[in-house]
Amino acid sequence: MIRYALTRLALLLLGLFVASALIFATLRILPGDVAQLIAGVNSSPEQVAAIRDRLGLDRPLPLQYGEWISGVLTGDLGTSQLTGTPVAAELAEKAQVTIPLGILSLVIALLVAAPFGVLSAVRRRRVDGTMLSVGAQALAAVPVVWAGMMLVVVFAVWLGWLPAQGFPRSGWADPGMALRALILPALTIGVVEGAVLLRFVRSATLQAVGQDFVRTAAAKGLTRTQALLRHGIPSVGLSVITVLGLQVAGIIVGAVVIEQLFSLPGIGRMLVDDTGNRDLVKVQGELLVLTGFVLVVGFLVDLLHRAIDPRQREAG
Repeated sequence: MIRYALTRLALLLLGLFVASALIFATLRILPGDVAQLIAGVNSSPEQVAAIRDRLGLDRPLPLQYGEWISGVLTGDLGTSQLTGTPVAAELAEKAQVTIPLGILSLVIALLVAAPFGVLSAVRRRRVDGTMLSVGAQALAAVPVVWAGMMLVVVFAVWLGWLPAQGFPRSGWADPGMALRALILPALTIGVVEGAVLLRFVRSATLQAVGQDFVRTAAAKGLTRTQALLRHGIPSVGLSVITVLGLQVAGIIVGAVVIEQLFSLPGIGRMLVDDTGNRDLVKVQGELLVLTGFVLVVGFLVDLLHRAIDPRQREAG
């Protein structure tokens, strides 16, 4: 197990290195010049050149990449080219919104997918099971922006239960207000991602129903539902864990869109703003952190599979 973990860790670090190089190279292809943006539209070429020299933008790209990645290795993601603030400090501040939003969205997705996915498989030949399956297909196809707008209309405009936009200036100093501000955004992401996950839970449950050990348990006196719940559902967990790891990337992408829609001061909104401002140092730091988070989740899913699946341990 230790050797396997070290191998996966080495692949994780290699993936982060490749991702950092791709992020750095891709951002340099984007049009626009942050030096021109800082200098203003009426600036002279000499002023723009001076700003480029001060920011180090006139140095060779390999040298810029080397300086950036050496700072990353020491925990320094650089300094914003526009504001002069440390990128790591801003990310830590914005993460106080994005991380709770992601966790809450994931919990909602699981609450939607796990019980209703199993129910739609167990009752697949009945009207309610068919309706659950059709509803999941429809929800999975709904754009997250449209879902968010509909939830705002219902719960914020019509019922007035929840705020439509914004986040308390005091942050989590007022937990009740902060949580209320995240409920609608988390519902938007969680319901849509939960509908996608529900389809996988249903498919895995249907496969478990046809397994020999479920039929054997039913032949020994258990009802089909009891046999499925006691012996079939545990076997569904492995495939669901895999898909759940992939869903994390979907939740991150959803957070980028939803934070814009609900005016949440999180990492997603900061990423969009910094991309528009051509603040490359901040953008590359934000993308690297988000990419690293997805890769770490995949790494943990692999270790969890290895720990709970005896077939993988025997194959190793």
